Amino acid sequence: MSILLLSSPAYATTSASTNGDPIDFHWGEKITLRDGIKLNATLYQPHDQRTPLPCVFTLTPYVSQLYHERGAYLAAHGYVFLTIDVRGRGNSEGAFTPLLQEAKDGFDIVEWLAKQPYCNGKVAMWGGSYAGYDQWATAKEFPPHLASLVPVASPRPGVDFPFLQNIYYSYDMQWITLTSGRTAQDAIFDDSAFWSSMFGRMHTDMRPFRELDTIVGNPSPTFQTWLSHPEPDAYWDSYSPTPQQFAKIDLPILTITGQYDDDQPGALSFYRDHFRYGSVSAKDRHYLIIGPWDHAGTRTPTDGYAGVKFGPASLVDLNRLHLDWYDWTLKGGTKPAFLKGKVAYYMLGDDTGEWRYADSLDAITSTFHPMYLTSGGNGSNGVFASGELMDVASSAAAKPDHYVDDPRDTTFAAWDRSETSDTDMTDQSGLMAASGKVLVYHTPPFARATEFAGFPKLSLWLAVDQPDTDIAAYLYEIRPDGSSIELDSEILRARYREDLRKPMPVKPGVVERYDFDRFHFIARRIGKGSRLRLAIGPMNSRFFEKNYNSGGVVAEESGKDARPAIIMLYHDARHPSALYMPVSVR
Repeated sequence: MSILLLSSPAYATTSASTNGDPIDFHWGEKITLRDGIKLNATLYQPHDQRTPLPCVFTLTPYVSQLYHERGAYLAAHGYVFLTIDVRGRGNSEGAFTPLLQEAKDGFDIVEWLAKQPYCNGKVAMWGGSYAGYDQWATAKEFPPHLASLVPVASPRPGVDFPFLQNIYYSYDMQWITLTSGRTAQDAIFDDSAFWSSMFGRMHTDMRPFRELDTIVGNPSPTFQTWLSHPEPDAYWDSYSPTPQQFAKIDLPILTITGQYDDDQPGALSFYRDHFRYGSVSAKDRHYLIIGPWDHAGTRTPTDGYAGVKFGPASLVDLNRLHLDWYDWTLKGGTKPAFLKGKVAYYMLGDDTGEWRYADSLDAITSTFHPMYLTSGGNGSNGVFASGELMDVASSAAAKPDHYVDDPRDTTFAAWDRSETSDTDMTDQSGLMAASGKVLVYHTPPFARATEFAGFPKLSLWLAVDQPDTDIAAYLYEIRPDGSSIELDSEILRARYREDLRKPMPVKPGVVERYDFDRFHFIARRIGKGSRLRLAIGPMNSRFFEKNYNSGGVVAEESGKDARPAIIMLYHDARHPSALYMPVSVR
């Protein structure tokens, strides 16, 4: 089970062969920025290039050799490609300031490339994760020669990195260690057992989250700076385009993400804001693909992830698609055949799937089907003593359910992924072991296959007896044979129940509505005889900043501040707690 990784690089290199004309290779190309810093680039060109061509580049902190095969592929098909080490990483000069440095550096790279004899003045960008983010950062600076973007699995600072719903990831220090120094620390980064142990040390010793960099053995000013901005503010806003800048961004954009991509919230945040503020002509040139994939799969698709099977149609030739996109937007070629609509999304179900198309993201959902939480009086405290999700709300006399969030409980692991399992999305062991510590609700078996597509929503009427607590909600399909598939999850810090930018302490004992309205996009056919399962409980995990429920500065709290919290969940006529599932247009 996972809401763990965010914006990690795809260290599995692409398997694309050049399958085209011979290429020329130039290592150690130097790009001089406005402040005199020189960035290192690896240059790929068609062999014996005689005329200027469009240039495509990726700007990465993961050391430029990672994208050798991508560069060779595009050069063999008629493009100049550069993979460039960001400032302070790899063989580039300067000091690395994650993310924040890329806007102006990206502008300088675009304009430098446009002046080179091998470039015809059209410059495009490509890349995923960090290299997806830095495309949006570059675009907000409006380099005159920037002609096309392909931002893939793009995190957005202050939205889904370095925190999600204002709850920091322990993974932040794993990523910071990966990008420490100038070379790739990939062997350290990939040792999941090591990181689980490090995060577990903080968790079981109940030390302040602010000490995680010291616990890991890599004291980090970057980590400490991030922790000093615990909610979206002007600092995090500075990383992204302003509404006025979104309104001016007008160039072809192909946004790509996946249903199991941990950076889907960031990618779709950029997409939605561009559609909210952009011009009609700009929106007409912005396309969206939501595959079934996880984070790495958005660049190198696989036919499954963590026990979930996608089917053969998920294996899109993204190299070919990117090439077709650049041919269309940079060379006046035909529109890629894959883009049959403004939005392409993948409907999953029965261990396979198919591509669907829509004119807009909102057009995918026809309506929302409410499923009301009810309890048979058994407390709803586990998989085998669950409440129900019904079409009709509970009666006025229904008693509330409850669970306890005890930050001192270091055995709770309902949501934690295994360090060794490759079936995290189908493993129910953690949730079953948490019986008595969580609330669980099931629908009756579906009488017929039903398709859901869009963003689930959850509205809970809760009373909490402490100033703060962190709540997790997980959604699953339970098949007739009892097997489970995790569909999505959302987490919420109670102090931000009304506004992520304005913390508001909980009023102990007061019943309030908590809206979980930031679930991922899902597209799933629930089979006949399957049920939906909703699990709700504490977000008490080694993989996240622990909330000790005192209402203080969470990053500075420790075990001595711990307050067990009782969370009462109401589901009566006055308090209709409900899951709202997005019904597909088909």
